[in-house]
Amino acid sequence: MAGAYPKGERNDADLINEVSLAIDHIDDTEQLLETVLELIHNHGFTWAALKVADPRTGEIRIHNSSGLSDDQMRKGRYRLGEGVTGTVFETGEPVVIPHILEDRRYLNRTGSATEDGAFYCYPIKNRGQVLGALSALSPSCSPQVHRHHVNLFTVLVPIITQSFRIAERIWQESEGLQEENRRLRQDLGTKRSIGNLVGRSSKMLAVLEQIEQVAPTGAIVLISGEGGSGKEMVADAIHFRSPRKDRPMLKVCCADAAENMLDGELFGYENGVLSGTVLHKRGKIEMAEGGTLLLDEVGALPRPLQTKLLRYLQEREFQRLGGSQTFQSDVRIIATTHGDLGEAVARGEFREDLFYRLNVFPIRVPPLRERKTDIILLANFFLQKYNDENHLNVKRLSTPAIDLLMSYHWPGNVRELENCIERAVISSKGDTLRAMDMPPSLQVAENDAADEAAASWSLPQAVVNLEKEMIYEALKQTKGHQGLAARKLGITERQLGYKMAKYNIVRSAAAAPANGTR
Repeated sequence: MAGAYPKGERNDADLINEVSLAIDHIDDTEQLLETVLELIHNHGFTWAALKVADPRTGEIRIHNSSGLSDDQMRKGRYRLGEGVTGTVFETGEPVVIPHILEDRRYLNRTGSATEDGAFYCYPIKNRGQVLGALSALSPSCSPQVHRHHVNLFTVLVPIITQSFRIAERIWQESEGLQEENRRLRQDLGTKRSIGNLVGRSSKMLAVLEQIEQVAPTGAIVLISGEGGSGKEMVADAIHFRSPRKDRPMLKVCCADAAENMLDGELFGYENGVLSGTVLHKRGKIEMAEGGTLLLDEVGALPRPLQTKLLRYLQEREFQRLGGSQTFQSDVRIIATTHGDLGEAVARGEFREDLFYRLNVFPIRVPPLRERKTDIILLANFFLQKYNDENHLNVKRLSTPAIDLLMSYHWPGNVRELENCIERAVISSKGDTLRAMDMPPSLQVAENDAADEAAASWSLPQAVVNLEKEMIYEALKQTKGHQGLAARKLGITERQLGYKMAKYNIVRSAAAAPANGTR
């Protein structure tokens, strides 16, 4: 094939070798396909693109490309059977056009063709089904170069197909998760009602399913879980999905006040009963009429108030503190506890009959350490939240930052993760959250030594983390090319190899994008 291209342009064997090398060294399929498109584009093509069909609408769109702008990609949309692309998806056969100005099938939807050229569109199939299409536009070329292009794609497409099959499956899963999150947000009514309940782990999906089951009913719900795990957000979600969503949702913390104050807070009080009070006051049970009352940390409720609450749950009647008049109220009760109420019953600290009244529909919110697959999803959720609140543009988490998040044990659960990401977003100097932006508690956790849990953040460890961060970023920017990465870092390739071995950094893993889909 030598001599088929103008002077200085690589031959087809070069391109095929580079694509094969990329497949061998890049583990992340999305990154791999982007690299392949870039290699084709740099081989002398105006642009190269991968097109997929939206499984919901059937519309064919450009998934990613090299050589096309974002606006051009948005314009490149087709229906089945429409133009060259639609025909390839419909028939499963490649279409090659030597001169686009002479063929009406070439629609130039992207607006990228300003003069004559050759267009190549090849289906990527699995068991006869078209998964996508690889297409490329070439400047006007001789018949000999055109034949070489056809031969080139005949060899390239089977090489790319296997990687595309994997990527297509990942995209479908990703689109499904996004659609599920959109549906949950729509179902739960407001942003507040879904809040920290972002998750795709099996345990979190079970919680979301329980919310769906119980919300439309009037059943009492007992939510258990560690502090910061999201119990109050579960309660919010239940209320805002229930028929009571337009009525008040009020909260009483049962661990906050003395018995009389808590009695007045719950059931109200009459004139002069509490020191310093002149007028009577309605309690939260009256004020939440028709709505929901959240009893936070119900296990801390004093025994006399446990009896009073039990009577209300049985009769829907109560008396204000210091009064004799009986009132009625229709309020749904949701209770939360961080401890085991069953054990409190066994110790004689909590009424057994009240426990059974509250435990009609129990929901356990798992701690973050039991839903590791949700950590990066939540981190990205909070990253966007605090981007918006602070008018910042932090785009992603670096690989070392992700490693820190995944290795930490999160004793403070989702609340601690949110605080961590808020701090990191505010501290970040660029468009990437780095390991150095994370709080010292996470840095110490990376050492994974129990006796270092209370250790302070040291200068040597900071230097190590910075060095690892810079190596990861250099490899990412050079797509795993160790020689280029070494030059970027100002060290020799041998020195870089030594440091990568020292820190157990794998080239292909470092080159993969750190976007939460690793």
